[in-house]
Amino acid sequence: MDINALLDASFRGNIYIVQNNSVLCERENGFADLPNEIPNTLETKFASASAGKVFVAVAILQLVEQGRIKLDDTLGTLLDIRLNDIDRDVTVRQLLNHTSGVPDYFDESVMEEYEELWADYPNYKIRQNRDLFPLFIHRPMMYPKGERFQYNNSGYVLLAAIIEKVTGMDFDRYLQINIFDKCKMEATGYYELDRLPAKCANNYIFCADTEDYRTNIFSVDAKGTETMPIFRGVIRESVLSRNTTRTTG
Repeated sequence: MDINALLDASFRGNIYIVQNNSVLCERENGFADLPNEIPNTLETKFASASAGKVFVAVAILQLVEQGRIKLDDTLGTLLDIRLNDIDRDVTVRQLLNHTSGVPDYFDESVMEEYEELWADYPNYKIRQNRDLFPLFIHRPMMYPKGERFQYNNSGYVLLAAIIEKVTGMDFDRYLQINIFDKCKMEATGYYELDRLPAKCANNYIFCADTEDYRTNIFSVDAKGTETMPIFRGVIRESVLSRNTTRTTG
């Protein structure tokens, strides 16, 4: 199969596919910085949006494996924060598999664009995981826990809070030490938009009205939280990243 033939001519980003230690495809397309026409390279780092939930889930399962928490432990027993109308009996398992019913701060059935979140709450305030709490902690449950599956961002904010409570570390620091460093993912981390390390791509949103692109600096969290790591990794199978996708949680 010719992988290159499957790609749209306008694709911007990097592809690096490895199977059985053999490189099947390596390709870098487009620009990390559009106005200055700085090209993407194999070293370019991209924001990965909700791919970050995978790392939070791995950290939670590590804690389960270590016996420090259980999948059937509840929010009420693990966290000492005021949950208001959020069901204290929601379990870690339900948070992980998106069946918790906790209020989703970015409910895609109601909101179309992630940047709508910042109409009344500036994105520059989001520097730590707990900074997302005001976006959902006072809302009612979306449905009774365990009733159905519905993709949920707030559930992973609460999982990150559990990591912090159990380990005594900021969740991104725990992930750095216990996942990224151990997997030799030296170019992956949770960075602040105003303190990005070298070789990070600017991220763009397509503007249909002007048919061009604008950066997403006013559209996402100022620092990567549970959903927004900066990522450049080769983990055996494949990595496919784009820096012109619609920004979502």
